[in-house]
Amino acid sequence: MGRLSPIQGRIRELAIEKDIVILAHNYQIPEVQDIADIVGDSLILAMKATRAPQSTILFCGVDFMAESAKALSPEKRVIHPVPGSRCPMAHMVDGESLREFRKGHPGVPVVAYVNTTAETKAEVDICCTSANAVKVVASLESEKVIFVPDSNLGQYVQSQLPEKEIILWPGYCHVHNDITVEQIVGKKDEHPEALVLVHPECTPAVINVADKVASTEGMIRYARESPAGEFIIGTEEGLVYRMRKDIPDKVFIPLETAVCPNMKKIGIEDVLMALEKMGPTVELDEDIIERNRPPLERMLSLG
Repeated sequence: MGRLSPIQGRIRELAIEKDIVILAHNYQIPEVQDIADIVGDSLILAMKATRAPQSTILFCGVDFMAESAKALSPEKRVIHPVPGSRCPMAHMVDGESLREFRKGHPGVPVVAYVNTTAETKAEVDICCTSANAVKVVASLESEKVIFVPDSNLGQYVQSQLPEKEIILWPGYCHVHNDITVEQIVGKKDEHPEALVLVHPECTPAVINVADKVASTEGMIRYARESPAGEFIIGTEEGLVYRMRKDIPDKVFIPLETAVCPNMKKIGIEDVLMALEKMGPTVELDEDIIERNRPPLERMLSLG
């Protein structure tokens, strides 16, 4: 983990002492990424949460991620240091609204982006992440699929699977939705040799000017394997810290305005306090857990 500050060192001591695994999303602040046992995207973290031998999971990410960890490992204590770290897109759809929407499309399966609340996941057939959304939708026999809540990701899936009819929910990630072609072109003018990597939560116009569309883990993998030496990173700027750390011999150019304020709510002091207090914990009703596990486990089975 490299050289840690005193507070970071204390966090690591407590994590070992209290049998806690610390998971952090790629968009977390650098100080938090540096004390995590595992840093990754939603799919990697969901998989690691189910396999971690520790009795407690401390999740540095937004609310739906900690909820998913609890649903997949209900026997474990799951700590979310700042409950106010919530994903706005996840709250653009709710269980009741989705139930009503399904009535207009009888028999059509629902794919929920993992960026949804536990209440919503309880109403769906299968979940997906940005890393496996195309694979998940392709796995379904139905020619029609309801996709919630990210309309941009849904449109990207549609572009990859023209044989399917994707019925979109009007949700979006404000960080990715606000990335513009003009921003990308401006960075490209400054760095003409750089390849453009963008997240599939971006708008179709931005995706159309990219050299590669990928999840955050997919971007890291692509950059590591590519012969190119410079990359413009079209996603939340927190990923650039990890990319520079993991691949120090290449240049990564962030979009400075692509910042998720909700991901940045968890500070290093919050992590220490959560470890000391062993909370706040994520609590889900048994019924919600039972109804969340099948769509999440179906997602994980597809990798």
